[in-house]
Amino acid sequence: MSAAAGRRAALEAIRSGLAHEVLVARSARPTQGLREVLEAAAASGVPVRPVAREALDRLASEHHGVVARVRHPPELDERALATRAWGPDDLVVVLDGVADPRNLGAAARTAEAAGAAVLISRTRRAAPVTEAALRASAGALFHLPQARVANIPRALERLKDAGFTVVGLEGSAPRTILDTSCPSGRLALVVGSEGRGMSRLVREGCDLLVAIPMRGRVASLNASAALAAALYGWVVPSRSRPSPRP
Repeated sequence: MSAAAGRRAALEAIRSGLAHEVLVARSARPTQGLREVLEAAAASGVPVRPVAREALDRLASEHHGVVARVRHPPELDERALATRAWGPDDLVVVLDGVADPRNLGAAARTAEAAGAAVLISRTRRAAPVTEAALRASAGALFHLPQARVANIPRALERLKDAGFTVVGLEGSAPRTILDTSCPSGRLALVVGSEGRGMSRLVREGCDLLVAIPMRGRVASLNASAALAAALYGWVVPSRSRPSPRP
C-alpha cells in the first residue's frame, strides 16, 4: 500500500479504482478541490476518514490535507509487451535510465495526456514509482500502464516485432523534429537519462534518431521537457491531421 498525496493525485487514484481509503485532515479547508475528492470517493464507495494533520505528515511530505491510501498499479513485464494486443497507432514512451522520480512523474503526466498506451522504464538504475513521482504525475501514473524491464534494448526488439517504429531523442542527431516527418503507425519514443542520454545499445536499437532544436544558449532540456516537446511538437500534431485522400 502506498500514498497518493495531494488533492489531484488522490482524485485520480479514486478515479482509477486503486484507492483503498481517503484520509482528510480535520483542519483542511473545504475548497472546490477537496469537494471533488469527497464526491468522487462517495460515488466510488471509497471510505473517507478524518484524521489529525500529523497523521498525514507521517505518510507524505506534501499532502495539502488529503492522502489516498492506494494499491500499487500492476506493472507489465517483457512477456506482457510481447503478447499485448496493440492498436494500429499505439504510442509507447520509453525512459532509458531516468533516475529522478519527479522527472518520471512529469514524463508520465505528459505521456498519458498525449494518449500513450504504455510507459516503459528500467528496473535498475532508474526511478521507481515513489510519492514524489506520483505527485509529479498528478495521478497520471494511476492511469498509464507501466512496464518495468531489465533490458531496454530487448524490449525495443519486442516492440519492433510487434510493428513499432522506434525513435530516439538524441541531442546530436543530424535531423530534428522540425525537418523530419513523424513515422505513422505504431511508434515507440525513447528518452535517455538526465545526464548521459540513451545508452549505446539503446541508441543502436533505434530506427531513427531526432533532436529537439535548441535556439537559445541552454545546451539541452531535461528528460521530461524534451519528451513534452517531441510529443506535442511532433507526434501529436502528425496524428491529428486527417489522412490524405487516396
